[in-house]
Amino acid sequence: MEYATVQGVDVPKVGLGTWRMEGEACRGAVETALDLGYRHVDTAQVYENEREVGRAIAASDVDRDDVFLTTKVNPREAGYDDLLLSVGRSLERLGTDYVDLLLLHWPNPLVRIGETMDAMATLVDRGVARHVGVSNFNVRRLKKARRVADVPVFADQVQFHPYSPQRDLLRYCQREDVLLTAYSPLAQGNMLRDDVVTDIGRKYDRSPAQVAVRWATQHRNVVTIPKSTSREHLRENLNVFDFKLTREEVERITRPSRLKTGATMVRGMLGS
Repeated sequence: MEYATVQGVDVPKVGLGTWRMEGEACRGAVETALDLGYRHVDTAQVYENEREVGRAIAASDVDRDDVFLTTKVNPREAGYDDLLLSVGRSLERLGTDYVDLLLLHWPNPLVRIGETMDAMATLVDRGVARHVGVSNFNVRRLKKARRVADVPVFADQVQFHPYSPQRDLLRYCQREDVLLTAYSPLAQGNMLRDDVVTDIGRKYDRSPAQVAVRWATQHRNVVTIPKSTSREHLRENLNVFDFKLTREEVERITRPSRLKTGATMVRGMLGS
């Protein structure tokens, strides 16, 4: 396993995302991932699977302190009092006294970000959240969150893959020592059908998914959280650290002429 070191904290470069996982499938995936060596798990209040994630961690032979656990606050709970109460309920569902990282899931224009960050600072003071941050924030919003926060903003979780390389945000996070957590590293599955990624994978005897995950993890200050319930795919996503893409291959994967087409494909998959 490789780690991203941000603000003096080591975070496993590959974690397990649990979006759209439910019930026993979610619990089984988390248990399998921990058994395979994952030590980074991501969930959220709106996923409605915190209880299953917590039960899987409790059932594992892995100590809770060895798992970097992230959950995200529903933006409807972004107000000071609402956030404190909602995180208390998350901890109950997760069966833990703390989370390693607490994020606001996306901006809420009806609540001042300063109020949200004040609540998060309170949770850090109480030891309930070791680190706090945001999700789906662009550079402008991230700058504002950092400016008004009384505690360090540790991370911004965003969609990050070869069709959406987030260059401005990445540069900002690298410069300011902020973690960028990449969700949807396979571009909603489009990477699996990408000719360039497939061709590069043949060189290393790797799948397109492994090339896409490796592309993400080679960036400084970036960790990624691919989702899978398959033991084979979970193992595959973790097995990416014994090869390295060349600079030319990274540039080929993210060549500007490819990005517009790829981004259009992803928007189509998302229905936007």
